[in-house]
Amino acid sequence: MRVAVAGSQGLIGSAVVSALRDSGHTVVRLVRREALSDDEFSWEPETFGVPAESLEGVDAVVSLGGVGVGNQRWTGRFKQELRDSRITPTEVLAEAVARAGVPTFLSASATGFYGNTGEHEATETDPSGEGFLADLVTDWERAATANAGDDTRVVLLRTAPVLSRRGGLLSRLKPVFWLGLGGAIGSGDQYFSWISLPDEVGAIAFLLESSISGPVNLASPGAVPFGEFADVLGHSMHRPTVLKVPGFAAKAVGGEMAEEMILFSQRVAPGVLTDHGFDFRHPRIDAALEYVRG
Repeated sequence: MRVAVAGSQGLIGSAVVSALRDSGHTVVRLVRREALSDDEFSWEPETFGVPAESLEGVDAVVSLGGVGVGNQRWTGRFKQELRDSRITPTEVLAEAVARAGVPTFLSASATGFYGNTGEHEATETDPSGEGFLADLVTDWERAATANAGDDTRVVLLRTAPVLSRRGGLLSRLKPVFWLGLGGAIGSGDQYFSWISLPDEVGAIAFLLESSISGPVNLASPGAVPFGEFADVLGHSMHRPTVLKVPGFAAKAVGGEMAEEMILFSQRVAPGVLTDHGFDFRHPRIDAALEYVRG
């Protein structure tokens, strides 16, 4: 299979490229800079778009771009940056996929689609929730499905926070826990959905070679209350987790971002992956954090 990957230099993208090549696939990378090697093609959504030659003979396009939603407090300007880094690039890629007749398009999305799920375990048949993230993800997904063409299999990768040995959510949490300042935030009862990087990459490879289309939750079946996640993380790092950050304090520091990304309950189940027999390497939070620790 010949696969074009956009966002190939990020945490997930770089791992996907390596895994696909290790499995014998040919990978070309769509990069937002000058192409520096034979396997790279430069593209720019706001100007010249996607060069036609970059998609010649391509069986699938995987779009993994977008500024990280947890990079900073959600000011009005940063919210617009989050939208701009997702909506237009996805529209441009999807239109290029349609023109080139690429049969498969896997487009990044997020479990933020569901908003605050409370105790309810959200699956792919659930509607969108409320909040900035839910609205952003809804528009992001529409950019893919409305522009990729009727003959293209579109898969929406609704990804939970990714647990990795480098980068991602844990790169922000670990320094706090090393100082002994980790613990539950808010009530600690709100659910936290997650996926390990190997399972994220494995699921994308699985979906590439499947006939599955539509939204797919890339989340471990082991969603846990945030307080439990904090306890397991602290235990894996041999650090105490006795401190508790009140919800009002978290919102005072992180604003809307803290509310939607930490205080909202996100209980998400990988219904489609489970129904199609995907085998998670790290279905439990303790196993995932053991992998992260190495």
